[in-house]
Amino acid sequence: MATKHEQIIEYIDQLPIGEKISVRQIAKALNVSEGTAYRAIKDAENKGYVSTIERVGTIRIERKKKENIEKLTYAEVVNIVEGQVLGGRSGLHKTLNKFVIGAMKLEAMMRYTGAGNLLIVGNRTKAHEYALNAGAAVLITGGFDTDDDVKKLADELQLPIISTSYDTFTVAAMINRAIYDQLIKKEIILVEDILTPVTDTIYLKTADKVSKWHEYNRETLHSRYPVVDENMRVQGMVTSKDVIGAEPEQLIEKIMTKNPMTVSGQTSVASSAHMMVWEGIELLPVTDGNNKLLGIISRQDVLKALQMIQRQPQVGETIDDIVTSQITLIKGKLKNEDLYRCEVTPQMTNHLGTISYGVFTTIVTEAANRVLRSFKKGDLVVENMTIYFLKPVQIDSMLEINPRVLEVGRKFGKVDVEVFNEGVLVGKAMMMCQLIDRH
Repeated sequence: MATKHEQIIEYIDQLPIGEKISVRQIAKALNVSEGTAYRAIKDAENKGYVSTIERVGTIRIERKKKENIEKLTYAEVVNIVEGQVLGGRSGLHKTLNKFVIGAMKLEAMMRYTGAGNLLIVGNRTKAHEYALNAGAAVLITGGFDTDDDVKKLADELQLPIISTSYDTFTVAAMINRAIYDQLIKKEIILVEDILTPVTDTIYLKTADKVSKWHEYNRETLHSRYPVVDENMRVQGMVTSKDVIGAEPEQLIEKIMTKNPMTVSGQTSVASSAHMMVWEGIELLPVTDGNNKLLGIISRQDVLKALQMIQRQPQVGETIDDIVTSQITLIKGKLKNEDLYRCEVTPQMTNHLGTISYGVFTTIVTEAANRVLRSFKKGDLVVENMTIYFLKPVQIDSMLEINPRVLEVGRKFGKVDVEVFNEGVLVGKAMMMCQLIDRH
């Protein structure tokens, strides 16, 4: 039977798009405490079913697929720009396909403004009215209000009119940044993108006998299975090691490994790969917030996905991408010596104008990664790293990075990295890495 939390999530999921919900209303409708209702609404918000806006409330919005994750709803825009909704609240769940900056004459502005757009404009009431009639929502900058007639029109057309205290340039930058952040999220492959769903997963129940494992093993030639209770909650894992010497009539519950490691659908594939390599695990159950089985991922699934990621073109740049794109290879004086150069750009510095600790860590990790790849194909996971900052590095400095492989085996590599600025040693790092074979 579904828990109260699951019942609330299901109830919210079935509500019509645009419906307003509250903690009190959910608590009353489903006869649960307000605390339980609040936690479920927060969970629904994290899953993208609803959006909560200050002074407006919580609205059921369309759950976005990964393909259109870069599209924002008007409700999300309100939160991004810390805005106030002046009218058209019932349209906050709608998504916008582009935004138009109204820094031109009215006729020209209207040529660019159409249905599904968001017009960003100042204190120009006529423009607000024209945009709404063209099917666009309006974002008023500078903290201005609009006429009551315009607010009424917004309510009738169910198109939001929002006011923010920020200026037009700042607002456009904030929305652009939010879309860019969504693009980066879109690129990150999550466990839910690659899992074998529960409908196609073979699992055992705690009440099953060891003979059932042997039956599945003969059918599938697989030896690892998750074990669930009558509510489909993961209780353990059973492998060929567990069944050695066990009687066919013995209960799976008695021999399984209890409290196994699990991942959620929202865990990144890279993080799962790290866990699997670190713990020597071949198969991970995927669960929801209530430990209910959603499916499984295998080490092969994860490594295949990581290889696919490397072949994909990048759309959104992270700070790591900006840093690593600055690192170029130069040949050292010694034979087979690889040195790297990296210019310290403004984005790489802290508030003092010197290279940030995080950026320095990225530089030495990337240098170690590149030099280890010349020994062994694959990826690495840093197991431990000791960094010494010897001298501050100023903005616009040109760094020279010298990574030296001290030791490399089948599964581990040890690298010493020295960083110079104009011939002076400014930092050192000693790294121990686990190597992930791509095969």
